[in-house]
Amino acid sequence: MRKQITLMASAFLFTATVATAQIKTPQPSPVSTIKQELGLAEVEVTYSRPSAKGRTIFGDVVPFDKMWRTGANASTKIKFNEKLTFNGVAVDKGEYALYTIPGQTEWTVVLYKDLTCWGVCDEYDATKEAARFKVTPRALSQSVETFTIAFENLSLNGGNLTLSWAKTAVDVKVEMDVDSKVMAAIDAFMNPKPDYRPFYNAASYYFDTNKDLNKALEYASKAADLRPEAYWVLHLKAKIQHGLKDYKGAIATAELSKKAAQADKNDDYVSMNDKLIAKAKAGK
Repeated sequence: MRKQITLMASAFLFTATVATAQIKTPQPSPVSTIKQELGLAEVEVTYSRPSAKGRTIFGDVVPFDKMWRTGANASTKIKFNEKLTFNGVAVDKGEYALYTIPGQTEWTVVLYKDLTCWGVCDEYDATKEAARFKVTPRALSQSVETFTIAFENLSLNGGNLTLSWAKTAVDVKVEMDVDSKVMAAIDAFMNPKPDYRPFYNAASYYFDTNKDLNKALEYASKAADLRPEAYWVLHLKAKIQHGLKDYKGAIATAELSKKAAQADKNDDYVSMNDKLIAKAKAGK
């Protein structure tokens, strides 16, 4: 009987423990993730949102002139898949911690490369900063109860990353070089580069079947003009020149092929070109 009571008590304690572990309560500073297209970039911000609850925020809850995690709990994270400028400071694509240093008349904004810290790093390393710049806060006519990060004033090139809490807001201009990317894409679409492969394949066929070496050379030359760094194309042209007994031309072309193959560390083509050059020099 005592054993049975002990087993029942153990079962009750286990059930109570499991039930407790499964209880979920609201977070005082819930996590939020916002996503926004800026120009051609995709930007995502993840942060925790504390509320004022009647407190004085800047200068008290958030001290002036001290680095802030820009939210609650873990540091705020921002990531983007294109190179962007933040208030004119260029930052490579990636993910960063977003830190701020609030001041009465000026804020400092920092993008930090180390994402492993909980909040602000205890051992802060300035060499890990991807960007640091100043912004001027603005006063709001109405108080914002819950800390908010939003994207505002969107344009074709970007927009503002706006931080708002209590009666203070800060705007960070986020932009990308849309024009050069779009113009390059338009140019590539409207003016596609000719494909060397049809000429190369035709030259190979004419050469391999001994059909017409002069035609093979014409096609190989066109392919080489389109891909002058392609050592396999140059090697084919050199072989055709050798077949036409243009030994001087074959040597010159094989030398170009060999140089390109060496740059690409392709020893097979280096060796093949050496053999072809030796044959051409011997007039064989």
